[in-house]
Amino acid sequence: MQVPLQVTFENIEHSDTIEACINGDWKKLEPFSDGITSARVVVGRPQHRHHKGDSYQVRIHLTVASGTDIVINRDPDVTDAHDDVYVTIRDAFKAARRQLQDLAGKRH
Repeated sequence: MQVPLQVTFENIEHSDTIEACINGDWKKLEPFSDGITSARVVVGRPQHRHHKGDSYQVRIHLTVASGTDIVINRDPDVTDAHDDVYVTIRDAFKAARRQLQDLAGKRH
């Protein structure tokens, strides 16, 4: 990868633990890192869901050398399964890995 991973927090305090989790999952994408030219992860907590407790949103935006953008969005508006930030991060990175594998398969 040419550009380092950028991690941003929206509507929540920065957490070294969450960032370490993201970096750990990012390392699992290492086999695909040669083709990735930029990577950004945004972890947020939407503020319009006060009645149900905390829910988290994770967005991953990857730009691949071929010019393809891969965007993963784990949004609590779609399902209610995002009340654990670590599960949400894990699911988002699994989806990113699948899309990178699909893209690599199409290239071969």
